[in-house]
Amino acid sequence: MSYEVTATRRRPQQFGDLVGQEFVAETLKNSIKSGKIAHAYLFSGPRGCGKTSTARILAKALNCQNGPTDQPCGTCSTCQEITKGTSLDVIEIDGASNTSVENIRQIKDEVLFPPSNSKYKIYIIDEVHMLSTSAFNALLKTIEEPPPYVIFIFATTELQKVPATIKSRCQQFNFRLVAVDKVKQCLAEAAAELGIQADDEALFWIARESTGSMRDAYTLFDQVVAFSDGHMTYEKIRDKLGLVGIDRLNSVFEACAQNRTADVIGLLDEFLQAGVSIEQLISNSADYLRSLLLIKNGVKKESLLGNSAERYSNVVLGAWNTIQIERALSLFLQLYRDIRYSLSPRYELELAFSRLCWLGSYVSNAEVKKAIDAAQGLLMGNGGVSAPMPAPAASAQPVQASQPAALSVQTQAPVTPQPQQIQQTQPSQQVQPTQTSTAGMNPIPAGMPRLSMLDELIAKEQAGISDEDTGDPGSPDGAGGQGENANPFLNGGPLPPEQSVAAAAELDKRLILDIPQNEVTDDGQVMPVVDVPLSDTGYTVNPDAEEGEEGWSNMDEPPDDDYYPDEGDYSAQAEQSYEEASLSSDAGGSAQSAPVQLQDTLTTASGQTISIAQLRGQVTANLSVTDGFAASNLEKTGLWLVGEDSINTTVESPYDLSLIEKKKDVIAAELSNACGRPMKFNVSLKTNETQKTAAPVQVPLQVNILVNAFKGTIVAGRM
Repeated sequence: MSYEVTATRRRPQQFGDLVGQEFVAETLKNSIKSGKIAHAYLFSGPRGCGKTSTARILAKALNCQNGPTDQPCGTCSTCQEITKGTSLDVIEIDGASNTSVENIRQIKDEVLFPPSNSKYKIYIIDEVHMLSTSAFNALLKTIEEPPPYVIFIFATTELQKVPATIKSRCQQFNFRLVAVDKVKQCLAEAAAELGIQADDEALFWIARESTGSMRDAYTLFDQVVAFSDGHMTYEKIRDKLGLVGIDRLNSVFEACAQNRTADVIGLLDEFLQAGVSIEQLISNSADYLRSLLLIKNGVKKESLLGNSAERYSNVVLGAWNTIQIERALSLFLQLYRDIRYSLSPRYELELAFSRLCWLGSYVSNAEVKKAIDAAQGLLMGNGGVSAPMPAPAASAQPVQASQPAALSVQTQAPVTPQPQQIQQTQPSQQVQPTQTSTAGMNPIPAGMPRLSMLDELIAKEQAGISDEDTGDPGSPDGAGGQGENANPFLNGGPLPPEQSVAAAAELDKRLILDIPQNEVTDDGQVMPVVDVPLSDTGYTVNPDAEEGEEGWSNMDEPPDDDYYPDEGDYSAQAEQSYEEASLSSDAGGSAQSAPVQLQDTLTTASGQTISIAQLRGQVTANLSVTDGFAASNLEKTGLWLVGEDSINTTVESPYDLSLIEKKKDVIAAELSNACGRPMKFNVSLKTNETQKTAAPVQVPLQVNILVNAFKGTIVAGRM
C-alpha cells in the first residue's frame, strides 16, 4: 500500500470525529434524525477546518444503506464509494475550474435524472465563491426548487463573495478555527499511531504554527516527522527549520533590557549567520513579546504562551513594565510591515533592536499625566491641598460709590486658614480683605494672583449693601447689586477724561458747516438751511484749494487735470515736519515719533546733497500716493544708516518686520528713483541690550520631579 499523508489518513469519517465543530455536527445529526433535510447547505470557514469532510460525512449519512442515519456505517458499498470519491451519485465539483454558465447548464441538465443506486444525488461544490455572477444567477432557480432527490452542498473560504441571493436559499454553517489544545491532542494521537515519541513543546509549536487549521497541523507534522528520527523535539525543529528558540530570545532580550547594544548586534549576526531568516526572527520576537505581555497581565495558560511561564526571562520581565512591552510589540509589528519596502531589511531589524536597548527610558502619556498630577499637588502647597480663597472682611460703614474700586492684582502668600472674623473699620479707611476661609467659595491656589475689586464686592454682599444704598450709578437694576441683571463686577472705575481744549482747537474750523435757524416751508415743514459754497465749475469748494484753482470736494468726481502737487512740495513739507518733530522731541515730546536725521546727508547720482530726513520724507510722500501700506510701514522704521548702495534700519516688533518685508521691493524701487542709482533697503529686528546674568537660583523640588518624569535635564534654565 502506498504512503498516505496524515491529513488524508486521519480525515473524519463520522460526525463525532469532527474536531472543534461540535455545533455543526450536532445540528446536522438532529436534522437527519428528525427527517428535516434541507435541499441546499452552505459551509463557510477558514481553510483546513473540516468543510469538505463534513460534506462527505453528510453525503454518507444520507445515502448509507442504513440511512438516512446520523451514524453512517462506513462499510457498505455506498459509504466506501463516497470515501474513495468514486460514487456516481455524489459529484464533487471544483468551483474554481467550473466558473462559467455552461458548467451550471450541465448541472441543470443532470438534475433531471434521478440517482442511479442511492437515495439522493448530492452535488458538492468546493470554493463556490469562484463562480461568475452569471453562473450564480443561472443556479438560483435550480437550488431554490430542485427535485426532491437532489441536494446541494456549497463550501467556501470567502463567504463575503457569495451573493446574498445564494445565501438566502441555503442553510449556513460557519466553521471555526480549532483550539491549540485540541490540535495538540490530535497530533499526539497521530504520533502514537506512528510509534513516534514527541515532546509536548514540539507539539505545542506545531499546533501554534497551524493557526487553528487541522490540515496545516498534519502537514507540518509530517514534515517534522521526516527529520526527527523517531523522536520529535523542539531543539530539532529549531535547528532544522531555522527558528530562534526561546533560549536565544531570552539572551538577546536580556541584553536589550540591560542596554548592551554591542552584544545585541553580535547576537543578531550569529542568528542570521546560522540561517535564521529576518522574517522568522521578527515573527519569533513578536511572539516572545506577546507572551511577555500576557505574563505581565497575569496570564499563565501554556496554550496561549506556547511555553511554560517559567521559561521566560525574569530579567526582561523585571526591567520593562507593561506599557514598555506594549511599545516593543507594536514596534515589531510595524517592522514586519516596513521590511517589505525597506532598503535593507537587516538595517531595519538592527534599528528595531537598538531602540529596544533604551526602551527602559520610554515614558508613556499616561505616566507623564500621573507625574504632572503629582507635581501639581506639590506646587499648590499645603501638602497638595489648594489654599482656599481669602474672604474679605465686612465694613461697618457703607462703601462710597463715588470712589471706584481700583483694578489691582495682588499676590497672596499661603497662610493657615483661620475662623472667619468681621473687622470694623473707619469710613475713611479702605476695606482690606483678611486671610479667612469661607465655605462654598472657589479655592485659589496659594501664590496665585487675585483681583482686589472682587474682595470689595464680596464684602459689600456680606454686609448687605447694594448699589442702590451706596448711590452707585451702575447698570440698571442695581448692576453690581441685587437686581435680576446684576453685574458681578463694580462700575469699572471713572470715565475717561474729556478732550482737552487744545485738542478741540486743532479741529479744522473750515469743515464745520454753519447751519442757520430752521425755516418753515410753505407746506408747514421745518427745514434747516445749509449754505454750501460752490466753485465756478459746479463742484463744492475744497477748503484746502489755493487761490485761483478750481475747488472740488472728495464727495464729487474730481476734474481731469493733474491735481497732485509736485514732489518737491512733499519733500519740503516732510523736512519741515521732521524739524518740528525734532523740536518737539527736545521739548519732551512723545517717544513714539519718527527719528529725525537732519545732520546725515546723502549725495544722489545727479550730485545733489540731501539730508536723510529729506530723503525719508520724499520716499514716504511718494509711497503715500502709490502704495499707502508701504508708506505707513515705512514710518515704523528707526534711524536710517546709509551705505554705499543700501539703506539699513530696524523695527521694534517681529510683526512690523513681517509687514515691511512684504513691501521691501516697493520701498527699494522708490529709494532707487530718489537717489538716481540702485539702492537696497535692509531692515532687521531691533535687539535689546543683553541683561546681566541673574544669580543662580536653586531648582525647586517640584521641577526636579517633572524633570525625572520626562527623563530630561535643565540647561540654562530650560527643560
